[in-house]
Amino acid sequence: MAIRVGDIRRGLNIALGMSNKTLWRECAGILEALKQYGDAATLYEKSANFDKAATVYIKAKNWAKVAEILPYITSPKVFIMYAKNREHEKMYKDAMNAYKSAKDYENVIRICLDHLKDPKEAVRIVKETQSVDGARAVAKFFQDLGDFASAIQFLVMSNCNADAFRLAETHNQMEQYADVIGDDATSEDYLAIALHFEQASQNLLAGKFFYKAKDFTRAIHYLIRVPPGDVDASLAIAIECVGVAKKDVLTHQLIDYLMGEVDGIPKPAKHLFHLYMSLEQYREAARTAIIIAKEDQSAGSYRHAHDVLFGMYQELAREKITVPNEMVQNLMLLHSYILVKIHVKRNNHLNAARLLIRVCKNISKFPAHTVPILTSAVIECYRSGLKKSAFENASVLMRPEHRGNIDPKWKNKIEQMVRRPVKTEHEEVSTPCPFCKSEIVEMDLECIECKNNLPFCIVTGKHMVNNDWSECPNCKFPALYSEFKEYLLEGDADCPICGKPVKPADVHLITESELQQRDSERSEPSK
Repeated sequence: MAIRVGDIRRGLNIALGMSNKTLWRECAGILEALKQYGDAATLYEKSANFDKAATVYIKAKNWAKVAEILPYITSPKVFIMYAKNREHEKMYKDAMNAYKSAKDYENVIRICLDHLKDPKEAVRIVKETQSVDGARAVAKFFQDLGDFASAIQFLVMSNCNADAFRLAETHNQMEQYADVIGDDATSEDYLAIALHFEQASQNLLAGKFFYKAKDFTRAIHYLIRVPPGDVDASLAIAIECVGVAKKDVLTHQLIDYLMGEVDGIPKPAKHLFHLYMSLEQYREAARTAIIIAKEDQSAGSYRHAHDVLFGMYQELAREKITVPNEMVQNLMLLHSYILVKIHVKRNNHLNAARLLIRVCKNISKFPAHTVPILTSAVIECYRSGLKKSAFENASVLMRPEHRGNIDPKWKNKIEQMVRRPVKTEHEEVSTPCPFCKSEIVEMDLECIECKNNLPFCIVTGKHMVNNDWSECPNCKFPALYSEFKEYLLEGDADCPICGKPVKPADVHLITESELQQRDSERSEPSK
């Protein structure tokens, strides 16, 4: 009542002497109406109505008090009023923080660029908030600075693709523009880029963007007319393009190019392999994979040859296509060679020797390392008591074409083996054929009784037996259960053939009845 009759000081003291927030708010409202802003704001603040208190402090131009209660304010309107004042007073850091609290990101970005000269923070905020207007402001900042690549990036972010394209065209930044628009642009955008590169005689990029624009004919036209340094990159795109287009005329154009009929230079077989895979022509891909693996094997790239054949084997199995016997035999031979190192490391020299004997019977397929492989075979055979096999391989090494290439460290010993031969040999262990149950030497992979090719164990290279059958849980290749478990428990954590991690607990014994059920399922006609 004292405030209403004009005795403001007495009324204010009475109100402050009481602990009643509702009373404080009512009195603050009366004081505000009477334009007693300082006292009104004090009561609003005391009643914890901080947004209203800040609004009235602003009317009183008491910016210091606004700053004091800023942590308790929630109203964007109050933050913006405070930010404008701070900006007017050139307190730009405070202004930026207040605009940020109000989520007025366009003004945050403006303050960062125009006053704080902090483009890094402006860029961070634009990327975080995806503000279109903010991106446009950042683009203008970089354009004025002459940083056209950055300007293009933010023009695209602000949906100003046409402006970004013109800037890219003017300042030779079309590749940057193309990278920025990525895979989310329209066919019209890609066509414009393709036409630019076509005019600039940049065939690889013209072909790439005609492909993205779904103009497959023009894409192939340019992708098979690139300089030598761009061939691998262009072929990767061309193969993908033909796979999507599924037009015979384009496929034949690309095959002609791969065969060298366009420029007189036949391309590596790996590209033809990828083309057939893209077209889902798995039989042709398999034949090409065998050719690639042979080339790699001849060059001594055994791991790569192994991986090519293994990958193709898996692909054919997925498509339920019969794997060519030549592919199986080549993979087995390469895997046998790779297993040697594993068994030497495990001190299983007898298994290593047996594997090397298998490899040496096909030594013509390892021309890059004939002498080292034969030498290893002699050493491992002799060490494991296979003296006859050691002598036989030593005799091959003594032939004129090999003798001069023997490591001097072993040459005298090998010569002594040939001069004073010892032809004792451990008798080989036999185990049942998984098909006809006939006893077959465990390292033999063809049954002399039923004439079947026998599946090999990925750990030992021995043929599989039905009462000790397991498989890798990843690639499903077979392994002798007892050998796979031992291999994994010794600390080797990866499958020897696919290279993926395997836990011992994930390897299970597969029963004969389960194998028979699988055989009946596989007996369905293959593709």
